[in-house]
Amino acid sequence: EIHERLVGSEMCIRDRLSVAAFAAVLPAKASTGALLVLLIVGDVFALALYRRDADLRTLLRLAPAVLVGLVLGSVFLALSDDRWVKLVIGVILLALTAFTLWRRGGSGAAPGGGRAARVGYGALGGFTTMVANAGGPVMSLYFLAARFPVRTFLGTAAWFFAIINVAKLPFSIGLGLLDWSTFSLDLVLAPAVVAGALIGRWIAGRIRQAAFDRVVVAMTVLGAWFLILAALKSS
Repeated sequence: EIHERLVGSEMCIRDRLSVAAFAAVLPAKASTGALLVLLIVGDVFALALYRRDADLRTLLRLAPAVLVGLVLGSVFLALSDDRWVKLVIGVILLALTAFTLWRRGGSGAAPGGGRAARVGYGALGGFTTMVANAGGPVMSLYFLAARFPVRTFLGTAAWFFAIINVAKLPFSIGLGLLDWSTFSLDLVLAPAVVAGALIGRWIAGRIRQAAFDRVVVAMTVLGAWFLILAALKSS
């Protein structure tokens, strides 16, 4: 049970950490494309563990709103320069972190699984995942609000992110975010993703939840502020 809760937390925040790290060392738009392929590699491992536990009805109901969010995110990427993309990534990361901390510090209540929640969470999840590969926190909050059992939560999230990340490939290629040089970089980094997944599974059963959360939140906030300051400095 401890391992499953830690995996759930990792799915909520993995995007924020990796987004900040990649956007810090690469141009913001290029980092979005490079990270996408590596996220798909990670999705393969998530599906291997939890592929049989998904709520497929929820995925089908979310699809229209998520598609709208993907299109809006693509339009934003097409119209925005690198500075604005970096700034928006940083603001999104800070906002999602603040909302997650606020939710944990309160009653834990969140909107349920009605139409308004599906549209809101789905569209925001599609937009944030297209612009910054940061849809994980948004959709994980939605799955928690739906009160799924742990394994149903993990299975539904695994299928959701796998399908969405694959669906983003044509958008990213069309926007010029993915090319052969990006794939070459990903081929070099893919073994590190596999090693990280194996190491993460080993650490999951040994680290305390509170310590894990504090480290991740601190790294996410620092990375977000780095991106925001870099964007403002280049203006």
